[in-house]
Amino acid sequence: MRQISGQVVIITGASAGIGEATARRLARAGAQVVIAGRRLDRLETLARELDATGARALAVAGDVTSDADRRALVAATLEKFGRIDVLVNNAGYGTRGPVELVSVEAIRKNYETNIFSLIALTQLVIPRMRERRAGCIINIGSVAGKIARPMSSIYDSTKHALEAITDGLRGEMKPFGVRVALIRPGLISTEFIDVANQVSSDFTTDTGPYAPYVAGFRTEYLKVRKLAGLPDDIAKLVEKALSADNPAPRYSGPMHAKVFLFIRWLLPERWFASFVRLKS
Repeated sequence: MRQISGQVVIITGASAGIGEATARRLARAGAQVVIAGRRLDRLETLARELDATGARALAVAGDVTSDADRRALVAATLEKFGRIDVLVNNAGYGTRGPVELVSVEAIRKNYETNIFSLIALTQLVIPRMRERRAGCIINIGSVAGKIARPMSSIYDSTKHALEAITDGLRGEMKPFGVRVALIRPGLISTEFIDVANQVSSDFTTDTGPYAPYVAGFRTEYLKVRKLAGLPDDIAKLVEKALSADNPAPRYSGPMHAKVFLFIRWLLPERWFASFVRLKS
């Protein structure tokens, strides 16, 4: 079992939700945390809470889709702590709506944040880890990376892509002693849904022929919302992966996520399609 204490950890999307909970949990375990996000006020408040002396917590504001901001994040981490032991790629959001109605521009933007920027930041830290033959990369995926849903196929496809990227990267990094793992959250009580609704309003307000189906999926969501877990449920999985000498390829949580994935594995394709209201 590996010690988290003293590890230098970059966490993107750390101003709220899973990123914030992960920062709190790893800081309690003794990690030196670099919390990144766009909301500087929240980051600075969190950094003070994690370590009032400023010795073990650093807040770095920036947009993960900006090359300059990504490079500034890595440079600030190296300047303060001298190395990067762990990268937790958590930043991301979801675009909703029928594929026919979602603009290609919005799709590109979602991929830019969830996939291309994640890859670009990972490329910046890999050389440091590879040269030291040590390190860990944790990608925050989703149950949606295995179970695509109607009206959410854009976001879900980014998480499908992340599954492949993580698996390929794991094999590439293994010879250099760098561990790679994927975390698959299920429904978690965070700002995620509100943000998704906001950025997707143009594609979910006037849905024309899709209106009855959109309304139906909203009703279904309200039914399952009571299953939502807490951000710390996922932070625990990040901590588990980081403390493992040989982490599992994937960690899923909370319990409903494991149940849905088991049902996905168990049922024939057509039966499962009906289960998630995908008639085929």
